[in-house]
Amino acid sequence: EVDIMKKAGRIVCDTLCLLEEYIKPGIETIELDLIAEKYIVSQGAIPGFKGMYGFPATLCISVEDEVVHGLPGNRVLKEGEIVGIDVGSIVDGYYGDHARTFPVGEIDEEHKQLLNVTQESLMKGIEQAVDGNRIGDISNAIQLHSENQGYSVVTELVGHGIGTNLHEDPQIPNFGVKGEGPKIKEGMCFAIEPMINLGTPDILTKSDNWTICTADGKPSAHFEHTITITKNGAEILTKNG
Repeated sequence: EVDIMKKAGRIVCDTLCLLEEYIKPGIETIELDLIAEKYIVSQGAIPGFKGMYGFPATLCISVEDEVVHGLPGNRVLKEGEIVGIDVGSIVDGYYGDHARTFPVGEIDEEHKQLLNVTQESLMKGIEQAVDGNRIGDISNAIQLHSENQGYSVVTELVGHGIGTNLHEDPQIPNFGVKGEGPKIKEGMCFAIEPMINLGTPDILTKSDNWTICTADGKPSAHFEHTITITKNGAEILTKNG
């Protein structure tokens, strides 16, 4: 089962690597969605998000103050923006789930630092995903790192277990108390995904009923990996090789 999830994970990793070549000022977000769908299907996989809960697209594309679940459309990416892309795939009934936030052209130091800290927070969380630890150890590591750098953690959205369903138990908050929550055991598979804001942690849902944005209009970043728990610690499934 984990070997199948590795295939699904590799496909979503390769999808984001492919999209990185196209993320430039002037491209419409719907173009990125079409590129991703064509690639996932070419690999013998199924886009993991399209049709789920009625979601109409292959990618969630969230720009600047949009946290997650942004809809691809005719929005044109602009120099200096950041864009979060979340993508899923299904291989033989098993899911891969992966997200990165990309710079569009050259971005300022404020945006760069937000991206760096969010990605670091993800890795801090993954370091705590070991057999015998608790979910709260992951959550606390993410929260401490991001808040110590002066950022806020979105508390209304969480990571999750993953397997034959995209969203499975347990929930994995990006905030919490060390030593609390369900025990982590070898063989479990998680999607860990910190969503870190430059300003307030508060969020709103836009009128399209999908796109979630920051309440204060300041930028947000999102990074996510699918992992499995081994006797030697966490193994990242959403990677090349």
